[in-house]
Amino acid sequence: MIGVTGAAIGFVMMLGLMMIGLPVAIALFLTAFIGAWGFLGWPTLMGFGNQMWSGQNDFILTAIPLFVFLGEILVRSGVADGLYRCLSDWLRRLPGGLLHTNIGASAVFAAVSGSSVATAATIGTVAVPLLHERQYDDRLTTGSIAAGATLGILIPPSINMIIYGSMTNTSIGQLFAAGIVPGLILTALFMALIVVMALLKPSLAGPVLPARPRAEKIKSLLDIFPPFVIFVIVMGSIYLGWATPTESAAIGVVGALGVAIAKRQFSLALLHESMIATVRISAMILLIMVGAHFLNFVIGVLGIPQALTSFVSQFGASQLEIILILVVFYLILGCFMETLSMMIATIPVVFPLVVHLGIDPVWFGIFLVLMMEIGLITPPIGMNLYVVQGVRNQGSIMDVIYGALPFVLLMLGFTALLVLWPQMALWLPQKLF
Repeated sequence: MIGVTGAAIGFVMMLGLMMIGLPVAIALFLTAFIGAWGFLGWPTLMGFGNQMWSGQNDFILTAIPLFVFLGEILVRSGVADGLYRCLSDWLRRLPGGLLHTNIGASAVFAAVSGSSVATAATIGTVAVPLLHERQYDDRLTTGSIAAGATLGILIPPSINMIIYGSMTNTSIGQLFAAGIVPGLILTALFMALIVVMALLKPSLAGPVLPARPRAEKIKSLLDIFPPFVIFVIVMGSIYLGWATPTESAAIGVVGALGVAIAKRQFSLALLHESMIATVRISAMILLIMVGAHFLNFVIGVLGIPQALTSFVSQFGASQLEIILILVVFYLILGCFMETLSMMIATIPVVFPLVVHLGIDPVWFGIFLVLMMEIGLITPPIGMNLYVVQGVRNQGSIMDVIYGALPFVLLMLGFTALLVLWPQMALWLPQKLF
């Protein structure tokens, strides 16, 4: 066993390896390798193969490439274009106009793609040229897209929730259910923030657009129908007990292929591009998880979770104090680490402490995902900021950062609400399960 000091040195070393440019999976494995070699010897190192097999031999992990494939098909089949047009018809008369469409389209697309980065790229491609043409404020336009896209990992299905559930043995179905109410509330708060900003400074939202004829608005609902049906099929099959999360992901892929065929976008080129992108993204995620599982094993053998819980017990810290410390910890870490890597690297250390304090694992999963959301729009590493700036392809990234800042502050306030009102996340899973 090693103490808290040794664990802290190991954690700092791991962060240092990531910051000098080593791939995250290699940094995790090297940290585990050095810890095992220095304290446990070669027999532990020789067990890496068994650990890799046991970590990856999990049926639930099959859902990751399936949900990635689902999102890739929808991105390439033009679903986002129709979705954006539909929501713009219905939301354009609100104070803030098409800025609400950025949030609404991100929320709906996130609900079927499961990826924040894919949502930011897709909605940004559609929205940025349109809003620039209509003289919307560039900062608020890009900030609303970057912030709205973070909903991709909170509104189910979410790849991050699948990874968290797999690493902590927490029910994926309960995590998905727990993300629905906070996701909807956060979407509403984003739109309320836009209303307030547009009322205080109308020039941010450009000229008021004329209302669309009711018949055209009703007809445009056909464009929101495909993603809505896929969401209902995927989530409904889980909650009705008809399918596991992996099986529901496969059903969703079939539905996405049906949408592509119905929209006359299906082709062998679309299928090939979607598959290649799926292999690349899934390989990256699963390789990181291989390193994380081995690190988790070494941490457990070294007794680090017990050392941390004993250390915290000596100070008599309460649940609230630990949560506040974790908020600060993840805010700092989110400035320097990519969010998925940050989540996978910290779960083996943080989760045993959470269990020791009696914090609900499902609630903590939502809290952790919310911290990841904030990290996605926190400079200098916030992935969504760079994706939106890449789509924009002009001006400075500082415009995107300043535009996202009000949403970051709102999300910090929402985090406080989640801490003070845990039933916001726990009510629905308790009812369904």
